[in-house]
Amino acid sequence: MPSELDLTLKAVMDALTAPGAPLETATIRRFGHDLPALRNAPPHLPAFFAHYCQEHADKCFLVESDRRLTFAETYTLAHEAAMGLVLRHGVKRGERIGIAARNSSNWIIVYMAVLMAGGCATLLNGWWTGEEMADAIALADCRLILADPQRSARIEGAGHDGQVVVFDHGLPRDGLAPLLGAGEIDAGIVGLPDLTADDLATILFTSGSTGQSKGAVSDHRGVVHGTLSYAAQSLMILMYLTGQGKAPTAQPCALVAVPLFHVTGEIPVMLQSFVLGRKLVLMPRWDAMEAMRLIEAERVSYFVGVPLMSYEIASHPQRSSFDMSSCMHFAAGGAPRPIEHVVAIREALPHAFPLLGYGLTETNGVGCGNFNENYVAKPGSTGPASRPLVEVEILDDAGRALPQGATGEVAIRSIANFLGYWRNPEATAAAVTVDGFFRSGDLGYLDEDGYLFIVDRKKDIIIRGGENIAASEVEAAIYAHPAVAEASVFGLPDDRFGEVPVAVYVVVEGMQLSDDDLRGHLEKHIAPFKIPVRFWQETASLPRLGTEKVDKRALKARYSAGWNAQP
Repeated sequence: MPSELDLTLKAVMDALTAPGAPLETATIRRFGHDLPALRNAPPHLPAFFAHYCQEHADKCFLVESDRRLTFAETYTLAHEAAMGLVLRHGVKRGERIGIAARNSSNWIIVYMAVLMAGGCATLLNGWWTGEEMADAIALADCRLILADPQRSARIEGAGHDGQVVVFDHGLPRDGLAPLLGAGEIDAGIVGLPDLTADDLATILFTSGSTGQSKGAVSDHRGVVHGTLSYAAQSLMILMYLTGQGKAPTAQPCALVAVPLFHVTGEIPVMLQSFVLGRKLVLMPRWDAMEAMRLIEAERVSYFVGVPLMSYEIASHPQRSSFDMSSCMHFAAGGAPRPIEHVVAIREALPHAFPLLGYGLTETNGVGCGNFNENYVAKPGSTGPASRPLVEVEILDDAGRALPQGATGEVAIRSIANFLGYWRNPEATAAAVTVDGFFRSGDLGYLDEDGYLFIVDRKKDIIIRGGENIAASEVEAAIYAHPAVAEASVFGLPDDRFGEVPVAVYVVVEGMQLSDDDLRGHLEKHIAPFKIPVRFWQETASLPRLGTEKVDKRALKARYSAGWNAQP
């Protein structure tokens, strides 16, 4: 039965989507269906930036250490950098431009500039090795890569065909000097391209069950609507709070504790903030103590991270030393949140509500959301499909919709969905149904209220603190060692990260290999977060299924008992 909050939020969203209302919908024909789209949405991201930066011009936007930029100042810098990209670096419309850097104000300005210059922002995982980044650069055919010094050094050592332009994280006019247009060049001389909603906007990389990273490409329409889908949920909550006489009066403020090269950092955190006029407080790396200090100092009202982050705050022994009363919502995404975490957050921070969102890179982050009392009542659910754009279905292996309550593969359709995997039509066809639903690889069911419950994963993916790790990719790196005869990688539960990768391997007869030797080998080829935290060496062949594949389920059961018993 729908809760009182469900009924209230439905009424609020009905009013917001009515003809003439802010979220009035129209339809766009895709996959043989008329999909809802927002009638008043900006046509592309440059128009999106221009509109909202003008609307919130004088508000503080970016806070990093002792530096602050307003929306207007940020837009001016991004516009000048876009002109520099066109004039000095010859960026063409639709060209893939790599961005490889840690979080900073300058990362955001660079991202905006690439899109305003007509480029397709190709977001390289800053935690990857140089080899992994070089593979992604080659896949996307990036002629130009904008990188900070640390990532530049990694990329240059890996070998690739792109040109690297280095920027740093200092004061914008100094750190971005290689990108900015020459001082004598003005907007009338350097023309920026006229884009459409169908132009390419972004490529984000996602690990699939095959292990090979795939580039999920989206057009401007998809990214704009993914952003506005989140903003619609925020507006719905604001209207609900206003009706209760609890509307916030201070400028909203979010702490940026997730990487901007991930869809969570890019869309619900960064891009949504343009719409909301929200201040972003950037921290270069995660530290729970520093997060609490910033929440108090900047009056942060919204926190989002992988589940372990909000849990670390709630369980921190010095939590009571900081005034965190401004932070009303602690959201999580990127990985399942244990029910125990929900309880701990609610008890430790009784003034605030934990939130949970569910979406994927391929859906531009949109999917479902579970809010406030509803999340406390159903902490095992990711919530219902986000109105007014998102449809969720549960599919069988043949792609047929299953009835309510039946478990199958979770599939999502909206105008925000990606176009496909860059230059990989086979993977695209396998992931997207003929009528436009993206097959998530997660198994779940919908309850009688339309709430989605995720019960398992269909793909062989390990989610370590929000980072997707393809077990097959790690196995391939292990097999690259000449002393390895057999190997299997799988995830085991971890209180901090949700789960972590572990490996079982067999050495070639007559050869020797230690765990440390194998770890050292992997450090040269895959990112640190992908390296198994524990290795077990077997002396007999690994168990096999009838298909001759390694029986991971049996291995996982064998090692789970001892693992769970560890203190």
